[in-house]
Parts: sequence; structure tokens; C-alpha cells
Amino acid sequence: MRVIFMGTPEFSVQTLRAIAGAGHELAAVYTQPPRAAGRRGLELTPSPVQREAERLGIEVRSPVSLKSEAEQQAFRTLRADVAVVVAYGLLLPKPILEAPRLGCLNGHASLLPRWRGAAPIQRAIMAGDTETGMMVMRMEEGLDTGPVAMVEKCAIGPDMTAGGLHDRLMILGAALMVQALERLERNTLTFTTQAEVGVTYAKKIDKSETRIDWLRPAGDVHNQIRGLSPFPGAWCEAEIGGRMERLKLLRSTLSQGAGEPGGILDDRLTVACGSGAIRLVEVQRAGGRPIAAQEFLRGAKLEKGMKLS
Repeated sequence: MRVIFMGTPEFSVQTLRAIAGAGHELAAVYTQPPRAAGRRGLELTPSPVQREAERLGIEVRSPVSLKSEAEQQAFRTLRADVAVVVAYGLLLPKPILEAPRLGCLNGHASLLPRWRGAAPIQRAIMAGDTETGMMVMRMEEGLDTGPVAMVEKCAIGPDMTAGGLHDRLMILGAALMVQALERLERNTLTFTTQAEVGVTYAKKIDKSETRIDWLRPAGDVHNQIRGLSPFPGAWCEAEIGGRMERLKLLRSTLSQGAGEPGGILDDRLTVACGSGAIRLVEVQRAGGRPIAAQEFLRGAKLEKGMKLS
């Protein structure tokens, strides 16, 4: 089939690669425009999808909006059978949704109608969900409201991070979308309307959510740490070498113990919470690399009785 692919981050790349590998004709790739990056923010960096599309020799388009008649006409002239959308980042107006002969399919990283929106992977972990998945749905004008065609479920382990879940769903989603396109081509892809109950929204992660509040229960703190790892990263402050320093917390596990919230309970970096405790497994100092907690302790000299804030 003749396919338009629309995606931006690394999560989308695997699906683009799988569609190309399945032999479909990629009419064009739409992605977000290059963004300022680098230490000074002066270098324009293309998206991961743009880099992959260029490697594959596919035309890349990166409009800042799809609302203009000119952009919509340019989209229509591609005469696509279907558009595949995976974490594109722009709203698709009705004329865009209606342009492909067979509509637009979206690969979404949740079990809809739970976690519609921008950050379903992080929100699922932060909420303590034990299961999520990938879904292929037909796009409508509403936010992730369209009927669902295919589902692949995935367990969320007790210590799984957003990064680990991201990589797992990225692979599942690519295979699922290729299957959906095969069924669509054979006219055997069927759709089921989403349930009206159980709707939740996965809003973007705000910076205000990243600082650890040690007064919260250990389960909540643990879910916050793993749900925000590796990016943007949950953090706290620790006194290291006589000065307060921001410490990013990347991995943790639930542990035994009790004490003043934020207090270090042993020489393994077990920290008391409002109820229960967690043990930090991997951390990152400002400007440093991620390291195991035990390696960090050899240099930081954080001891039992000291406190994180």
C-alpha cells in the first residue's frame, strides 16, 4: 500500500522501519521540524524519524502546522492509501484525517480508553498500573477517541522504568502496525468502539511533578522514580561534600524500614518515606553519568542518619 508515515521521537522509528521492511510504498514522512539543541541551543537537530527517513531515502516534510489549505492540499496530492501516525506531536485537522483513501491509523501506547493523551507510558507507571499495551486505532478529531482495531498487552514489572517500558512497547507497536496494514490491505481489519467508562488522560509531565516528596508513601515515591526514568528524572537534594546538590533518582525498589521521611536508614541507601521505605538502585549527580547506588556511596559518603530533601 501507499503509506504516509507521521512521527517524531525515537519511539516512532521502529514502526517506520518495520513498514518500510514490509514492502509498503512510503509516499512521504511527516515529522516535527528540527529543534534547537546543543550546549548553547544554537544547533538545529532533526528528529529521530527524520534521520531514519533520510537514511531510507524517503521524502521528509516538517510543517509547523497542518491547518493551512496549502499544507492540506500538499498532503492530498500524495494520494496515500493510509496514513500511519505514531507520536507525531501535531493535531491532524479533519481534511488531513479524510485525505487518505482508507483513513489514518494511530499506534498508541496504552489500553484505551485508559491514558488518552501525551504521556501514557509515564502515567501508567506513576499510577502503579501492572498492565498496559499498544493499540492500533482509527483516528478521529477527538483526542485518542477513535475505534480500536488491534491490541497487544504488556505486563509492567514492579521495578520497570518508563525507559524499559518504552523500548518494549516500541517493538510491540511496530509489529502490531505491520499486522494492521496487512489486514487493512485484505479488507479484514475490523474496529471496535472504545468503552465510555474508564477514560483517563495522560497529560504531559510538568517539572513540578519531578521533585520527590519523601512524606508520600513508599509505593508512590517508587512509582514516581521509575515513571520518570530516564527522562525527565525524579530528583531530590543531598548534602555532598558540605554543599547541597541535586541528585537524580533513576532506579529504586521497595524495601523494609521506617524512620523520618527522607532519612537514610542503612549503608545501602535505603530511604524512609511517609510510610515504608525504598532502596535507591541507580542515581545521577548533576553533570555526571548514571551510576549504581553503591558506587555513588563510595564517593558521596552519605551515611545512616543523614537526610535527603
